[in-house]
Amino acid sequence: MSDILKRIYAALTGAKSNVDDKQISRTSGVPSRAPQKDASETRDEKSSSKPTVASAPAANQEKAPNPDAGVSTPTPASPAEPIHVDATSSTPDENELDAYDYELPERLIAQFPLQKRDQARLLVVNRKTQKLEHRHFYNIVEYLNPEDVLVLNNTKVLPARLIGSRTRTGGRWEGLFLQYDPRGFWEIMSKTRGYLQPGEHISLMNSRGTGITRELEVVAHTEQKTLVVRPILEDGEDSFTFLDKVGWIPIPPYIRGGRMTPSDRDDYQTVYAQEPGAVAAPTAGLHFTKELLDQIREIGIAVCDVTLHVGAGTFKPITVTKLSEHHMHSEYATISEDVVRVIEERKARGGRVFAIGTTSVRTLESASNARPDGSIDSSGVNDLRLRPFAGQTDLFIRPPYRFKTVDAILTNFHLPKSTLVILVRTFGGDELIKHAYEEAIAEDYRFYSYGDAMLIL
Repeated sequence: MSDILKRIYAALTGAKSNVDDKQISRTSGVPSRAPQKDASETRDEKSSSKPTVASAPAANQEKAPNPDAGVSTPTPASPAEPIHVDATSSTPDENELDAYDYELPERLIAQFPLQKRDQARLLVVNRKTQKLEHRHFYNIVEYLNPEDVLVLNNTKVLPARLIGSRTRTGGRWEGLFLQYDPRGFWEIMSKTRGYLQPGEHISLMNSRGTGITRELEVVAHTEQKTLVVRPILEDGEDSFTFLDKVGWIPIPPYIRGGRMTPSDRDDYQTVYAQEPGAVAAPTAGLHFTKELLDQIREIGIAVCDVTLHVGAGTFKPITVTKLSEHHMHSEYATISEDVVRVIEERKARGGRVFAIGTTSVRTLESASNARPDGSIDSSGVNDLRLRPFAGQTDLFIRPPYRFKTVDAILTNFHLPKSTLVILVRTFGGDELIKHAYEEAIAEDYRFYSYGDAMLIL
């Protein structure tokens, strides 16, 4: 039985959460996730902490009626000068969180996506030559070979944000759906003034903001300070149908203050999303169109799916100063035997594994470091190899982690001091990726979830 179901069981019965798995059967819907203790985030990514920004005017990068809206002036496609690192110069301790901070003008935080997904800019970072290239996303095909493998995270973002009021008092209330158990109970994060009593009802506003439509009944509080509730379902209705009627897409707080617009239902979802379960999008994949993926397949490149459901821990910043003291939040991930076989066959032929987004990276590397008992060796230094995997991963990729399966990463530009920017710098090389971020800022790249992309070769 998953930890989340144990927490619900404990809240309902007053028992400790070390009950036997047989006492609660596992749902056939979204796989349960472990407690969200402390985290980064988003990526593919969100964060409740405001990023460090330089004093610059914010821009409303609204979705304009023409395809070029929001696209900054293109820079030449020629490579930048190689990066020369002075080996004698002192560098910040790679275990210090402050070493991963940077300043970003607020105007560069993208508030809306481009009308054409593949028109985003693409900063290509070559670890071998230490050079940078300024391209556009549709140019990614030029960097792929027929024997390569593209690995996509096919998780689907749930309309997990809930907005409403306390039925009895009319007080404002907000929540975030986390998970449900087979008996119809939900675990949610809850924010309101005062204490919600068991038996109290919450009236939910529909996602169009046009009025109160449905209700939740408060059942219990958990030790993790989340709430167990029961949705008041209609005949024949299930949790996902209910959630679809009342839920809002959980847009990150740095985008329009977290307020959803109707277009976000499509914009904040990859074109290949299949498996419902995430509360944040794997944002590197937002740049792909179906036509571009078809073009990639026609070349002979294998396109494979894995799943990692981005969890609620992505809302929380790192709260310790030493990376070695950070406990990564846990998320459910899975990779099939068929995908493992394709990757092994392609790598044997000299192909490379392109991980689309940091969530795909964490899935692949978790499956490459999973012990027989399901735990993950976070060092990357072992005799384990890629194998089918389905379970919780709390893999925190940081220096001096050694990558075992991933050969190239496509990713967006991430928040400072987040686990994602740490992962990217661990893979790409600290000085090279720091320089790439400086270059992106200087060239007015668009940052974060709806922003531009980086390809690290």
